Amino acid sequence: MSARNAFYAQSGGVTAVINASACGVIEAARRCPEKIANVYAGRNGIIGALTEDLIDTSQESDAAIAALRFTPSGAFGSCRYKLKSLDANRREYERLIEVFKAHDIGYFFYNGGGDSADTCYKVSQLSESLGYPVQAIHVPKTVDNDLPITDNCPGFGSVAKYIATSALEASFDVRSMSRTSTKIFVLEVMGRHAGWIAAAGGLIETQNIPVLILFPEIEFNQEQFIAAVKEKVAQFDFCTIIVSEGAKYPDGRFLAEQGTRDAFGHAQLGGAAPVVANLIKDATGYKFHWAVADYLQRAARHLASKTDVEQAYAMGRAGVEFALAGHNAVMPTVKRLNHAPYAWEVGMAALADVANVEKFMPRDFISADGFGITELCRQYLTPLIQGEDYPPFEYGLPKYVTLKNAAVAKKLTAFEV
Repeated sequence: MSARNAFYAQSGGVTAVINASACGVIEAARRCPEKIANVYAGRNGIIGALTEDLIDTSQESDAAIAALRFTPSGAFGSCRYKLKSLDANRREYERLIEVFKAHDIGYFFYNGGGDSADTCYKVSQLSESLGYPVQAIHVPKTVDNDLPITDNCPGFGSVAKYIATSALEASFDVRSMSRTSTKIFVLEVMGRHAGWIAAAGGLIETQNIPVLILFPEIEFNQEQFIAAVKEKVAQFDFCTIIVSEGAKYPDGRFLAEQGTRDAFGHAQLGGAAPVVANLIKDATGYKFHWAVADYLQRAARHLASKTDVEQAYAMGRAGVEFALAGHNAVMPTVKRLNHAPYAWEVGMAALADVANVEKFMPRDFISADGFGITELCRQYLTPLIQGEDYPPFEYGLPKYVTLKNAAVAKKLTAFEV
């Protein structure tokens, strides 16, 4: 059988290490030219496939592809676009088949989180429904760390390292001013339904920093929270608050809900930090400062976890290996073997068990009062932020790669999404 082409795309919010997975996919494919002729990347995710906006990665040098391992964000562009069911929007699936046929694409690697796992699973069903053989492999990525089955998700370890480090450094700042000025620092982090990122802020307690965490998994009780803040300030003279964007009131309303929706129909969040800071000031009079980590937390490649980089690359490489071994509708996973010393290996999960399933913080990872992490959680988190993997620097700044992203010639009529 002659070699066929592969399609690779990035989906959803990007991370500090998603390009390391892209590097893993492309380098693994280049080692098997007898099976994979070329890797075409979708410009802006699955939209690139639907619009036949493909990128020819063969135009990039080996050095440029290798440099992806050190470069944050999505080198080929990402998107938030979720395919509907085959029955609801058959035309989109037929279009994918048209594009795959036109460019002899037999392998589909979709790099993303829960929604892209769902998209990948649907594409994997194309061979049965529309009669065209495509092996679809989901390459896991999400800072939210909420994909099931895999021990952790590439992208999470680096954002956890950034949040813990930033919270620690800001806490030292607040502590220096607490007797004469600021007593409260509030840091808002990502995490719509799962509090994994917020939990990372709890790691700084080992340096005698008073921390309170607001998790999405724990209903916000204002009275108990204010009492906890007062107790911390009485003991330490200051307190650091880590609030997940998904923290919510008992009636289900998000503290940060803006009343708008994103492309996936999710409530758009942002603003939990000032809400919490002002609640504290109104109740106590304490002077405060707040910050929203926003894109900084997921783009901070300069402080990436070495563990995270290695796992991201391994997931991309394993995706190609799985496809070449004949697997379809699967996702490579991180399988933890031991906490200390930390050991892990690559596992495999069926996409049918991954798509549309969220993994939340276990209750035994959250302290009894709901405002901190347990030792069990600390054992889980600590290995994931270990090691430094600095990018090359030039003139004092990280030296990142920008690819040519040369377009593949189109063969079909235009298609609008």
